[in-house]
Amino acid sequence: MKRVATLIFYAIGALAIAYLALYAYAMFSGSPIVPGDPIHIFRKPDAPSYS
Repeated sequence: MKRVATLIFYAIGALAIAYLALYAYAMFSGSPIVPGDPIHIFRKPDAPSYS
C-alpha cells in the first residue's frame, strides 16, 4: 500500500512538472494563447490544395 501511495505521489508530481513546462513554453514561445482563437497551421506556399 505504501508503494502504491509513493507511485501516485510521483505521478502527480510528474504531471505538475509537465504542466509547468507547458506553461513556460506557452509564455516564452512568443505567440500568446488566447481562448477562442483558431489554430494556425502554416504550410508551404507551393503545397497543393486538396480542397
